[in-house]
This record gives sequence, C-alpha cells and structure tokens, in this order.
Amino acid sequence: MAFPELHPTLLRTLTAREYTEPTPVQDAVLRPEAVNRDLLVSAQTGSGKTVAYGLVLGTMLLGDAAQLPRAHKPLSLIVAPTRELALQVQRELQWLLADAGARVISCVGGMDIRREQFLLSQGAHIVVGTPGRLADHLDQRRLDLSEVRAVVLDEADEMLDLGFRDELETLLSATPADRHTLLFSATLPKAILGLAKKYQKDALRLALSSEHEPHGDIEYKAFPIRARDGEHAVVNSLRYFDVSGALVFCKTREAVRHLHANLQERGFAAVALSGELKQHERTSALQALRDGRARVCVATDVAARGLDMPDLGLVIHADMPQNRQSLLHRSGRTGRAGRKGMSVILVPVSQKFAAERLLASAKIKAVWSPAPSADQIRARDEENLVRDIAAMAEAPAEEDLAVGRVLLENRSAEQLAAVLVRLRREKLPAPEFIEDPGTYRKEPWVKKGRSLPPRPWVRDDKPREEQSREDRPRDFKSRAVKPHDFKPRAAKASVWKRKSESAPIVERAEKPKFHSEARTHAPSAGGKNSKIEVGAFDRYKKFNKTKRKDKRG
Repeated sequence: MAFPELHPTLLRTLTAREYTEPTPVQDAVLRPEAVNRDLLVSAQTGSGKTVAYGLVLGTMLLGDAAQLPRAHKPLSLIVAPTRELALQVQRELQWLLADAGARVISCVGGMDIRREQFLLSQGAHIVVGTPGRLADHLDQRRLDLSEVRAVVLDEADEMLDLGFRDELETLLSATPADRHTLLFSATLPKAILGLAKKYQKDALRLALSSEHEPHGDIEYKAFPIRARDGEHAVVNSLRYFDVSGALVFCKTREAVRHLHANLQERGFAAVALSGELKQHERTSALQALRDGRARVCVATDVAARGLDMPDLGLVIHADMPQNRQSLLHRSGRTGRAGRKGMSVILVPVSQKFAAERLLASAKIKAVWSPAPSADQIRARDEENLVRDIAAMAEAPAEEDLAVGRVLLENRSAEQLAAVLVRLRREKLPAPEFIEDPGTYRKEPWVKKGRSLPPRPWVRDDKPREEQSREDRPRDFKSRAVKPHDFKPRAAKASVWKRKSESAPIVERAEKPKFHSEARTHAPSAGGKNSKIEVGAFDRYKKFNKTKRKDKRG
C-alpha cells in the first residue's frame, strides 16, 4: 500500500528516507474525507502518529506552493506533555519538513527561556512545546497565536492526567476560532471526549485501535515473586532476555534511585530518568541510550512519556501499574514501528488477584511463569557464548592466527578456549537466587487485608480451662496478643487497708466506684467503732484531695 496523493515536496522527503508504505494511522489521516477537518484519533503508541500529523500540517501549510514563505507568527502549534516528547516531535518534523523550508522551534521547561524568546522573535512556522512553558510565553506576550491555522494535542490523555487542563484551555482560547484541532491520544476517557466536544467542530473520529485493545506486537509475561525478591527478579529478567535496550518502571523517584544504584553496582550499563533530574542530566541520559553506551533505563511513568528508544525490546514493571491506562502506556514503549517487544510484570504473590483483574480489564492474556532462575540464565549464557565465539572464529585475521599458533605451542586448545569463555563470562553480571513464591491462598486468620501469622506461643492442644499459668502468654503489650483474646479471671475479694495500722480492715466483694457506696454498703465491722472508722477513712481522703489542690496552686 503506497502513500495517498501527497505534496511532491513531502513525497520526495519520504522517498529519501525509504518510507514506502504508510502505517494505518498515516493512511487514515490522509484520506480524502479527513482533509481539512478536525480529527479525534485514538491509536497505539509507536504507530507513527508524529509523522501522521506532520504530513497533515505540511499539506495544510504548503497548499500549492513548493516551499513555505519566510516565517513570522506561528502557523501551527503542537502541545506535548513532556520535554522529551516535545523535543522528539521537533526532531521528527525538522527532517520531514526540511525541504519545505519550515522553521520548527521548541519551548519546553528546563531550557533557557531567554533563548526561546529570541527564537520566537525571529519567527517560526511551527512551535512545539509543553503546556506550562507555552502558557508562560503567552502570558509574557512573547507568543502570538493570532495566525495559527492548526493545533495538535499529542498524548492529550496524559496531559489531562498531569493536571494541564487549565493551560490547554488558555492556549486553545488564544487561537482563532476557525483553526483546525487535531487531537491524538492512546486512550479516549471521558475527559478527552469532553475537551474535544468543547474545542472541536464536526470532528472526524478515527479509532484505529480499541481503547481496551492491547498492542498486537507485544508479548506479555507475568512473574509471581515474593515481595523481597523484586530486585533480584529485575536482575534475572535483564540477564535472561538478550535485548539491546530495556526500560524498567518504578512508582517513585526514591525507588528509581535505589534500583538504578543497585543495577550499576552489579555491572549493568544503566541510566535513570525521574522528575528530579535537571535538563542537562536528562539529555545526557537519553543520549547515552541512543548511542548504545547505556542498555537499561530506570524511570517513573511521567519521566518515560515520549521516550523514543528504537531498539527497546523489553519493558519490566518493577512496581505494578496502578490502572489499565498506565499498563498500556508503559508497555507501549516497546513494540514500536512494527518491531516485536516484551512486557514483563513482576507480581508479588499477595497482589496476584489484583494483577489478574488488571490484565482482565486491559484484555491482555499474559503468560504466567516463574521468574528466570540462576540455572536457566547460566544455560542461556552457555548457548550465547558458543554461538558468539563460533561466529568470531569464522573469518579470523592472519595476525590473530599467528598469535594463536604461538599459544598452542604451550597450551592445549581446550585450555585456551576455556580462558576465552571465562573472559567473556566475567563481563556478565552474576544472576541472583530467587525463592519459590509458592501459591497464595487466603488463610482463615486474614482479616481486612491484614496478614498476621498465627501465634505459635499460644497453646491450642487443650481447652482453655485446663491450661496452667505457664501455658498462657503474659505480655499483654505484645502486638499480636490482645487482652480481649483471653477470658477474664474470676473476681477475687479485694482488701483495703487504711493508713492507720490499728484501724479495722474493711473487705469488699468488688471495688466500689464511689466513696458514698463504700459508706452505704460497708458491712458492719464492729457496730459503733465501724461507723467511726468509715468516717475517718472519708476524712483522710478529703485531706489528700485538699493537699493536691494546694500543690497545684
């Protein structure tokens, strides 16, 4: 399937880049019924959306002209949720519209705002940026949107999740009413549909993939593990699956820092991406991934938005995704541009039921299997070493053969091969031991999500009445032992003794609450003397009460 009728300048650029067939999303937006209309497009990540709306903007801006005139005020505005995605879009449009003479600039947070203001003053055909920075330029009257013909909202669902709704409405309100609005999103929740209804006119909806449909080029695997083996499972997964690039997702910045440090300590070429990094640090990390100096990237959900790694073959969810959208967005970083990918979900046994519900809601059929063990990794290493060394021996250089003959004079071929294997194996990180997670079942003593183990120090082999004092726990302050777990003892006769040694003893069946009850219900202890002593007891309590008041001042 060839590209539909395109502007000659754009077609020449695509041919030079060996783009011969359009992707489904590119073919859909170039159809005659989609020309000069507002579009609401839902497509999977990695489906070629950037080139798709780049062709739409190029066709719209060029018209019948061979090249664009000199840039003044922006003619198109593209809004992306993250800096990485905005910079990636700028690079894609620069080569796509280079022959058309388009000037594309970016305005993103973390960059020099004065330089961006200078570039805006020089004029631009297309401005790409993040919502916050574009709104800042608009407030400072450095960005004039009065001549914008088209607005593109890329990853609109993510921008709403990040809380940029006010900035988006400010930018859209500053553009002309007759503009075209192109809205691209991987999912279409109600908030996106409401935004489209408010700012689009007679929009054509292109559902190239169902909102609930998983990516067809991604294989999903679920590894049940113990919670404490999560880090070891990440290490073994990176060692077992031989891919050129891997992306590991964590929930928090602290988790990213911790896992990144541990992977580097084990010998992995890893970089970290999180919101706390400065722009030059993020740029350096991304460049290391593109150059191949780093093989593993540990990132949070937000930091990985727009991350373009063409050789990314593995996504590992070190922390389980919160919802279906997060799972699809994370996994969509792999399996791009027709390539195959793999998404591995590490599932603590206590969260297995939640993981099953998550996969069912996303309509994903994952393969459940144990995490790769150390023995499996060593067996795979042996296969890879044999294959790689055999490939190296196919066309040896003459000088290498000369050195080999010298070595064979003193050592056997088996010894030399063993040394070569050891040198190659030393460069690989050591696999980790992972315990068998077993099966998780809800025990009868689990209540309201709390998993308290049974108390082994409480004897259950004989009835409560037959247990001695040594069999019963005495530590009522223990976390697992509560006073209400045991039957109360029988009430005993309590003995009150007054301060005077010669005063008679008054016995009670149980301690009264008030002194008036003691005076009323006190048994006779000697007629007249008993009444006097009870009164003396009340006077003694009254004296202590007055003394305490005096101390308080």
